[in-house]
Amino acid sequence: MSENNNNHHDHHHPHSHEHNHEHNHAHSHADHSDEHEVRTRWVVYLTAGTMVVEIFFGYWTGSMALLADGYHMASHVLALGLSWAAYIIARKYSESEKCSFEKSKLLALSGFTSAIVLIVIAVIMAIESIDRFFNPVEIKFGEAIFVAVIGLIVNALSALFLHHGHEHHDHNIRSAYLHVLADGLTSVTAIIALTAGMLYNLYSLDSISGIISSVVITRWAYGLIKGSGKDLINFKKK
Repeated sequence: MSENNNNHHDHHHPHSHEHNHEHNHAHSHADHSDEHEVRTRWVVYLTAGTMVVEIFFGYWTGSMALLADGYHMASHVLALGLSWAAYIIARKYSESEKCSFEKSKLLALSGFTSAIVLIVIAVIMAIESIDRFFNPVEIKFGEAIFVAVIGLIVNALSALFLHHGHEHHDHNIRSAYLHVLADGLTSVTAIIALTAGMLYNLYSLDSISGIISSVVITRWAYGLIKGSGKDLINFKKK
C-alpha cells in the first residue's frame, strides 16, 4: 500500500513542477513588460522636455545641428509614445475576453513602425543639412553647445532606463532604445561640429554633422526593420 502511494506521488510531482515552472516563466515575462512600460513612460517625459528646450534654442542660436536634434527628438517623442502605447494596449487587452492577439506581434509591429519613422527622420535631416551647407547662417556657438550637452545627458539617462539586456525578443523596447541612441548620436555630432566650428570658424561642419547622423540612423533603422519584420511574418529559414 505504501509503495502504491509513493508511485502515485511520483507520478504527479513532475507535472506540478512543470506547471509551476511555466507559471513562473510567464509571470517573469509579464514583469519584464510592465518594467519596460514604466521605463518607456519616463523616457517619453524626459525626451519631450528636452525637445522643447532644443527647438527653442536651435532657432535662437541659429544652429542647424541643434535644431535638427530638437526636431529629431520631437519625432522620437511620437515614436516613443507609440512604444509606450503598445505596452499599455498589450497589458490591457492581450488577455481580454472580448478580443485576443499575440502580444509579441503587437510589440514587433510597434518596433517596425518606429523604424520607419526613424528612416523618415534621417531623410529629412539629410535634406535640411545639405540645404544649410550651401546656405550657411550665423550661429551662436557657445549657447548651442551648452544646450547640446544637456541633450546628450538626457539621452544617456534615457539609454540607461531603456537598456534591455537579454530581452532581445522585445522589438518594442529595442526600437525605443535605438531612438534614444540615435538622439545621443545627433547630440554628440552636434557638440563636435559646433565646437570645431567655433574654434575654426567653419559653419559647414554644423551641416556635415547632420548628414553623418542621418546615414548612421538609417543603418540602425534598417536592422530593426529586418528583425521586427521577420517576427511579424513568422519568417524562418529552411
